[in-house]
Amino acid sequence: MGRGPLPRRYVLSLLTLLALFFCTTTQAAQPIRYCDYPVYPPISWSDGHEVRGLAPQTVRSVLGELGYEVKTVVLGNWKRCLLDAAEGRVDVVLAYQTPQRDDGLLFSRVPVLREEVAIFYNRRKPVRFDQLSDLANYRGGLLFGESYGPEFDRFVAEHGNVEWVSDSRQNFGKLIRRRIDFIAHERRTGTLFVEQLAGGQDIVALPRPLTVDYLRVAVSRHSPLAARMDEIDALLKKRVDDGSVARWLEQSERDYRAMLAGDGVPR
Repeated sequence: MGRGPLPRRYVLSLLTLLALFFCTTTQAAQPIRYCDYPVYPPISWSDGHEVRGLAPQTVRSVLGELGYEVKTVVLGNWKRCLLDAAEGRVDVVLAYQTPQRDDGLLFSRVPVLREEVAIFYNRRKPVRFDQLSDLANYRGGLLFGESYGPEFDRFVAEHGNVEWVSDSRQNFGKLIRRRIDFIAHERRTGTLFVEQLAGGQDIVALPRPLTVDYLRVAVSRHSPLAARMDEIDALLKKRVDDGSVARWLEQSERDYRAMLAGDGVPR
């Protein structure tokens, strides 16, 4: 026995559900653009084929659970990543929070990692650092886009005694050759990096940190992720509390050392 046409209200409800389904499906199908400048092992680095490390692992894990596909975008320097995120050309980066970055980015309340920034120098040309003003007597090196707190940023702007480069290898190479006097760099990353550099045995870090900061998930205010910061924070907290972040960091460090120890790896 045939059925008559569905009542109009059911047709409208069905169409509404279908519209919501297709809208959700379309949104989930849109990849999230994660920008990285992979020169910060074990946080992020490249094996020549893909970006690896704690940062991309965390982003893929958290956003994957939210139903997003993550596309990694690598640009020429860190400053470009931050600019593209602020202007909405990419969706997410991992970065320190600063007042200037707050204009274009939303930062997770839950930090991914505590980072200690140290002053690296060449033991053949010692550096004295008891207070920030001491660094005015030396020539430093930084990567484009790096920021280590408002006080340090003001110091650099006022004194103009820093040379900006786009590559850590270039920066530490200048320090090894004593063309600059110091580098401000994350202690963990810098220590790991110089282990494999020719002449790296002369590079050491002062025990006193320049700053202590926290690496956070930073989402473009133009991104659909901006409406999901509470969910991102909850998932980040889960991964920090259950030890996932610590395990990813340890594994990344092992993998990076293993890559450098392998045959045919550029040094």
